[in-house]
Order: sequence, then structure tokens, then C-alpha cells
Amino acid sequence: MLKVFTPSRLTCAIATISLTSLASAAGLDRSGQPSDEFSNSGTLAYISAYHISPDISGVEENGKVIKSVADDYEGYGYGAKTDVNDKFSVGVFYDQPFGADVYFEGNNSLVSTTSDSVKATEARVSSDNFTGLLGVNLGENNNFKIYGGPVLQKVEGRLTVHGDRAVISALDNYDLRIAKSTDYGYMVGAAYLKPEIGLKAAVTYRSAIEHDINYSEAMPLVAKYGLPTNQAKVKTLEMPQSVNIDFQTGLNPTTLLTAKARWVPWGDFAIIPPLLDSNVKKLVKETKKIDIDRAPVLAYTDDSYMLELGLGKRLTPAFAVSGSIGWDSGAGNPVSPLGPTEGFYSVGLGAKYNVTPNWAVSAGAKYLMLGDAKGQLSATKRNLGTFEDNDAYLVGVKLSYQAK
Repeated sequence: MLKVFTPSRLTCAIATISLTSLASAAGLDRSGQPSDEFSNSGTLAYISAYHISPDISGVEENGKVIKSVADDYEGYGYGAKTDVNDKFSVGVFYDQPFGADVYFEGNNSLVSTTSDSVKATEARVSSDNFTGLLGVNLGENNNFKIYGGPVLQKVEGRLTVHGDRAVISALDNYDLRIAKSTDYGYMVGAAYLKPEIGLKAAVTYRSAIEHDINYSEAMPLVAKYGLPTNQAKVKTLEMPQSVNIDFQTGLNPTTLLTAKARWVPWGDFAIIPPLLDSNVKKLVKETKKIDIDRAPVLAYTDDSYMLELGLGKRLTPAFAVSGSIGWDSGAGNPVSPLGPTEGFYSVGLGAKYNVTPNWAVSAGAKYLMLGDAKGQLSATKRNLGTFEDNDAYLVGVKLSYQAK
């Protein structure tokens, strides 16, 4: 029995748990930057895809109903690694770590409706991560592994604001374009493996990545105050660092217990376009006679923490099922209307079928009960309303190859 009681075999029972750990986490976190594949032994390759359907609505303080905020979205990832010999391994991985797809619907303060047109507030953020890996096995039995390598990251985004000028004031018709930026960071990690009991414990750190972003902005309504209405300027934007912890242990030759944790310091993150920042600070000083430190288009107040527990069961040599429960703290409350939830609780189910001893297909689903939150315009700190009783559904598939 010990021959099949190894992480590579037992992991078949939890592959879909990793797949359904994706998306809808705190801040702009989307993929969770998966780290369990880095620390596995042997040769592996995979490609995964997922679809998320969020249902997020709210009620403004003036009673207007925000029917829908978030659009459905898709994502994918892939990776491959192999052991060069019993000491060294190499690999490359791709994921989409950060993102947003926001589109306001209904008769509310973030939608402008006239007799001949409807213009809604809309935001899109996308990113790509390419991670190169070099791993080294240590110890007499190769139980210890250290790994790491460079990360190439690309980010871009856009925002258009439309709505009721009595509520959003000079932000109406604000337009922001964040040109695609490419920069570099690194990933490092360490793991301890004990294959005879299916044990693996790993910690992975990803560095913050600082981008020189070209912000292109238009803010037409401030012209009447004698302020600049257009600007293109380069300013630094730092995407946050993170720490992932992965743990698994065999309970018996066909059952695996898993635990995952993640920390991201979203409390330090803010997108502060220079023209918006300058104009809003001047307007607030002139109209309200107060000084504000900054006027971000998106900012968070707290760091985020994620925990997930899973159980995998191999029912036959070729077929396995898995289940998971999870919790995400969110990144503070009040929140921006561009992401009006505070964390979530989740339940997930999945299954995996080995078509051959090495090739497998996984499928899974997850339900997320999104936390209630108060919406607040980040730039002006004006309260917008409350977002309650929201949820999201996720489905995903994964094709994988694994061999010792």
C-alpha cells in the first residue's frame, strides 16, 4: 500500500480543491497565486480554466437600487516542471493574479440615463504572471526542498465613471486608462516532504512588484473651476507581496487532509491617479475647507487573510472526489463600489478521473457567500450605500499530467 501512498498519487484526490480556490478573494486578488504545484516532486504539467458568476447588488442611501455590479469573468493558468535529477528541478508557471470586471446596472447614482443613451460606471483590470522555477532537494532522503525564481508581471486597466452629479460631483465623466506595464519580482519558498505518510508542508513568498504606470486621465467637469482636465503622467504603482502556506497529510492510504492559508497586505495598496488626486484635493480644500492626504480611485484599509480546509478521497484507482470549506477576511469596510464585498465563506466540491495512470481530467464547483459591506467613493469618502446578501458561483476544469 505504501507504494501508492505518496503525495503525487494522493494529490489526485485534491487537485480540484486547488482549482476551485480561485477568484473572488479580497482586494483585486483573483487566482490566489497557487503555490502547491511548485513544491511537488516529479514531472507535472497542467492547464486549467474557470468561470465565475458573481451576483452583487445593493441599495443606496437615497433608496436607489443597484441591480448588478460585477460581470461574469473567465481565467486560466498553466504550468510545467520536471526533475532534472534527484537534486534539481526546473519549471515555469502562468497565472492571472489580479483583476476586476465591474459594470453598474439599474437606476442608480453610478449610471447616467438620458432620453437617448445609458452610460454606466465601468472598471476593468487584468494581469499576467510568468514565474520561472529552480528547485533544489536537500537532506539525506531529499525531504527538504527550496525553490524560487524570477516573476514577470504585466498589468493594465481602465475606468470610466458616469452617474448622478449630485452624488458623484466632478467625478462624472472621469476617464482613466492605465497602459500595460511590465515589471519583475521574485518568488521563493521551502517545503518539507515525507512521502511515506503523504505529508507536505510548504511556505511560498512572492515579492511586491513596483510598476511605472502611465496614467492617462480626462476629468472634464473640473474645467469650470479652472483646473486641468487632461493629463498623461507616469507614477509608481506597487502590486502587493504575499505569503502562501500549503499543508497536506495522509489520513489513510486513500484519504488526504489539506489546509491552505494566504496573507496579502492590501491595507498598503492604493491606485492614486495623479490628475484625480490633485484635482480632488484642491476641490475639497476649496469647497469644504479641509485638507485630505490623498484621493485614490481604489484603496483598501486592512490586510487580507484566507484559510481553506479540504478533504480528498480516492474511491477507485482512477477516480477521486474532494470537498473544501473556506474563509476570506476581506480587505476592510467600508469598501469601494468597484468591489463592494467584505470577504466570504465558501464550500467546494470536485472530482478527478485518471484517463491513464499519468493523464487526468478534473472538474469542480464552488459557492461563495460574499460578506456584507458598505460602499464608499474612495476619492471623496462619500457613502454610497450597502451591499448585502450577495454570492458567487465558480466552475472550473483542469487537464493534468503527472509522473514520478
